Amino acid sequence: MADLVLRDDRERGVLGAFEDGTYLGGIAYFVLEAAPHALVAVHTVVEEGNEGRGIAGSLAREFYATALREGVPVVPLCPYVAKWAQRHPEEAPQPPAEVTRTAEWELAARPDRW
Repeated sequence: MADLVLRDDRERGVLGAFEDGTYLGGIAYFVLEAAPHALVAVHTVVEEGNEGRGIAGSLAREFYATALREGVPVVPLCPYVAKWAQRHPEEAPQPPAEVTRTAEWELAARPDRW
């Protein structure tokens, strides 16, 4: 997957994977702007025919790397990202419980976020 390009579209809340300009999949997310700040993964999708290529794993890894660069935790409300985090605890620290509760409340209050 040397040609895989990951692009963060913060305005749309999508970390996307592209190959030769073609969208292959992405993580839908939102940002907790007010304290406690975090990146909240809501849903991961890999386009049909591209499964099994490690695209979702590459997206999850980059999502956590982005959060690390920004100094905020990730709240993995997306089942795929949550499973990836369990398999890679060295790259995916658990968020504080307060941050998780805030993210869950925010998603429930604004389901249009994704």
